[in-house]
Amino acid sequence: MIINDKYCSWINDLNSRTDIKTLQTNEYCEWLVIGAGYTGLSAARKLGNLYQNQKIILVDAQLAGEGSSSRNSGYLVDTTLNDGFISNKELDNYKKKTDIYDLGINVVRKFINEHKVDCDWNECGKYFASSKIEDEKTLRNFSNILSKLGFENNLLRNNELLKRLGTSFYNIGLHTKGGILLHPAKLARAMIDVLPDNVFLKENSSLLNWNKKNDVIICNFKNGQIKSKKIIFATNGFLKSLGIKSNYNFPITLTASMTRSLTDEEFKSIGSPKEWGVLPVRPMGATIRMTKDRKILIRNTAEVHNPFKMSKTNLEKRSISQRIGIKKRFPQLPDDIIQSTWSGIVSRTRNSSQIFEKIDKNVFAAGCYNGSGIGVGTLFGEQIALKASNENTKEIKIIEARNKPTWLPPQPFLNFGIKTRLIYERLRAKSEI
Repeated sequence: MIINDKYCSWINDLNSRTDIKTLQTNEYCEWLVIGAGYTGLSAARKLGNLYQNQKIILVDAQLAGEGSSSRNSGYLVDTTLNDGFISNKELDNYKKKTDIYDLGINVVRKFINEHKVDCDWNECGKYFASSKIEDEKTLRNFSNILSKLGFENNLLRNNELLKRLGTSFYNIGLHTKGGILLHPAKLARAMIDVLPDNVFLKENSSLLNWNKKNDVIICNFKNGQIKSKKIIFATNGFLKSLGIKSNYNFPITLTASMTRSLTDEEFKSIGSPKEWGVLPVRPMGATIRMTKDRKILIRNTAEVHNPFKMSKTNLEKRSISQRIGIKKRFPQLPDDIIQSTWSGIVSRTRNSSQIFEKIDKNVFAAGCYNGSGIGVGTLFGEQIALKASNENTKEIKIIEARNKPTWLPPQPFLNFGIKTRLIYERLRAKSEI
């Protein structure tokens, strides 16, 4: 069983839920959704509304919404830099990706408006920034591509970045207007709160194995079995461990830290900036956020690690790197400012594409968002539910126009290749950590 740790600041901002139900008996349902993050919650909500007289069971190995959905940096992205599409040659493929991002933003916006969700939504855009002036070439190239596709953006230098971010660390940056910052755990909790009455949520219930027999899907858990007519796998970073598209996706473990809220004096010392978010120009550089409540978030590690758990000791080791990253940017702040450190899983494919497909008769899967799961995960959840219902929406057509994930080599070659690449990128981004 996956242990629900208590280390994530986003989750700790919320009141603990008390209505936790685990699977204790054998069940039968028309629809079974495995994984209760953004994708699974969205799929179950859509199914519950479409089939109000049918039973939908939603199962998660840990607490719903408290996996990657609540552990990310809270960026709802319209554009991304480090996903393989940064040249004019790949412009068409990049547009397909940004079309999906746009649909994702719209589906999240619709959800929060419909249900009046407070998730600290802030349409302030985002920055791609670097301390290395030689990265200006990369940003200028990216700016040209964004401009061709109609994305408003603005190249900034050190002095302007200092005014906006409160740090002189960055020498070159690109602000893109369309990105949104939000509180990921508040969004996930809201999705749990509005599940329809015919959706039965079972938590802390790990799927041990599954198979199909005469068009019935049989799923075995520690304390029970669920038989279902149709199943949707929405386990993102854990698709591989369940044998879903296992030669096309792999999990990477990320670690983040967040400070306590800055005091009035500390906040004034960095220029009292408005909320902002910075993504790195170099892939293994640090992601940094100044939150609405004056906390600083930093994520600057990515590694091949046991995806099911990271010990407190290992988290503390990684928090040292994050403390250094904060001090690089804000040397005037105290050394002991970090309040919590946590790990989470991102699911990757070789070519930064996503999984969205019918795996077998009555078996569907969606996941692998390559770090863009808030919008894309919410979108894919709704649309995989519609695809499983034999619908063909304009959103599905846009999703299916993307490049499909490419095949990965088998183990141990895969892990060796990933580790080698991460080491290379870490060395390239050493100054940016």
